[in-house]
Amino acid sequence: MQHAASNYFPVICRLSGVTIPSVNALPSSLGLACWMSLLGCTRATLPADKPELPPRDAVRPGFVGVAGPQLLLDGQPYRFVGANLWYGAYLGAGGELGDVERLRAELDLLKSLGVANLRVMGASEAGPMKKSIKPAFRGPTPDYNEELLRGLDVLLSEMAQRDMKAVIYLNNFWEWSGGMGTYLSWVNGGEFVDLGDPEKPWPAYPLFTMKFYESEPANALYRDYVRALLGRTNSVTGAAYADDATIMAWQLANEPRPGSDARPGHNVLPAFYRWIDETAGFIKSLDPHHLVSTGNEGLAGCADHDPCFEAAHATPNVDYLTFHIWPKNWGWLLDEDMPGTIEATLANATRYMARHIEHATRLDKPIVLEEFGLSRDGGSLEPGSPTTYRDRFCQLVFDSIERDIQRGGPFIGSNVWSWGGQGRAARPDGQWRAGDTAYTGDPPQEPQGLNSIFDVDASTLARLRAHSQALAAAPIHTPALVPEAARSP
Repeated sequence: MQHAASNYFPVICRLSGVTIPSVNALPSSLGLACWMSLLGCTRATLPADKPELPPRDAVRPGFVGVAGPQLLLDGQPYRFVGANLWYGAYLGAGGELGDVERLRAELDLLKSLGVANLRVMGASEAGPMKKSIKPAFRGPTPDYNEELLRGLDVLLSEMAQRDMKAVIYLNNFWEWSGGMGTYLSWVNGGEFVDLGDPEKPWPAYPLFTMKFYESEPANALYRDYVRALLGRTNSVTGAAYADDATIMAWQLANEPRPGSDARPGHNVLPAFYRWIDETAGFIKSLDPHHLVSTGNEGLAGCADHDPCFEAAHATPNVDYLTFHIWPKNWGWLLDEDMPGTIEATLANATRYMARHIEHATRLDKPIVLEEFGLSRDGGSLEPGSPTTYRDRFCQLVFDSIERDIQRGGPFIGSNVWSWGGQGRAARPDGQWRAGDTAYTGDPPQEPQGLNSIFDVDASTLARLRAHSQALAAAPIHTPALVPEAARSP
C-alpha cells in the first residue's frame, strides 16, 4: 500500500531527537533544510509518489508473515537457526559448475542440526572485479545465465523437500559477486574501482560504489533483473517464485551501506533511504506475499550512526531488521592474541546486539543477525582444527537470542557465516582462483576456510544443534498468535 509522507516523516525526525506530529507542522524553510540540521529529517528522504501496491491477502499457508516484533509461520512464532549458503545455486547448477549430490548432502546435514533457514545468493554480475565469482547470473544484457537460474530452481526444490526457508539477496555492495560497482561500470563507460586496488586505496571503493543509489541507469538494469527473477517459474517444481513458500524473503542486497564513514555517508543518506524504500516497494509490487529485508550490516554499515540504521528500516516496505557482527574485521579480536582479546570482543558484541535490539523494539519489527563469524584458533584454515573462540562467540549470540525470545523480544533468529560443509580449499594456501568450485563458504576475496563451518567441526555443530533445540522449546507469547495481528508482507 502507498504510505503518506505525513506517516513516514515523523519517524525520521524522531530518530534525530525531534518529534514532529506531522509534516505540516514544519515551516517550509525548515522542511527544506532540516536534513543538514537534524541529520535525517528531510523531505528528500521520503519516497516519491508511486502507484498503490496490489491488495495484500492474509498470510498464505506456509508463508512467513509478520506480527509486530514476531515472525509467524502458520499462526505460530517462527524462530530459526540459520546459515549462509551463498553458493547454493552454484551447487545446484548442471555440468562441471555444480554438484547436486553435494548440495543434497549439505542440506541433509544442516536439517539434521536444526538449521533450516538459508541465506543464499540470487544474483551475481559479470564484470571487471578481479576477485568476483565466475560465472555470474548475469552480464550487462538481459541474456541471463539460465544454468545458474536452474541451479537456483534446484536449490529451492531441494530445500522445499526438507521444509527449509530461503532468504535470497539480489545484489551486493561488495565486489566478490560483481555487485553495485559492476552495475555502475555498465552504464558509465566502463569506469570502476576494485576493492584492494593499491592505486585506489580505501575508501575509494565504497565512495565509488555508493553512487549506485543515485544512478537511475544502473538501477534500471538491476530492476530488470529483479523483475525477471521474481517473475520466474521454477523449472523443477513448476511453481512460480512469487507463489513459492520456500522463499521467506527477498533481500535488496548484501550489506548495502551509505559509503565508508560519517561525513560522506551522511551526504548520501537521503538517496540511501529513498533507494531502500522505493526498491523494497518495487519488490512488493511484483510479489506482495513474501517478506522484504535490506541486508544491511547494521550500525557498522551505517557509519555507526544510529539514526541511519533505524531510518533505513522504518519504511513499511521493509518487514524486519538485519545486522551483522564481524569482530576480527572491526579490530575487536586479534589472531595473534585471541586469548587476550576475546573478553573485550564478547563485551563489544553484547553491547552491539543490545543497541540493535533497541532499534527493533522502537520500530516494533523483528530483527535477525544474518551474518556473524570468527576465524579458527590462530587463524588456521584447516577443517576440524580448534574453534575455541569461535564457539564462545557463537554461544554468546545463541544465548542472547534465547534470552530475548524468552522475554518476547524481537531478536528471533540468526544465520551463521558461513557453511562450508564438505567443501575444502582447492589449494594449500587457501587462495581462490577463477574456475574453483570447491565452495567452502568464504567468498573469493578471502582465504578459503577462514570463517567456514565444516562438517567435521564437531564442537560448533553441537552448538548449532543445541540452539535449535532451545528455540523449539522456547515459550509461545500469546499476542503473536492473534490471527488478526498477523500482517501479510
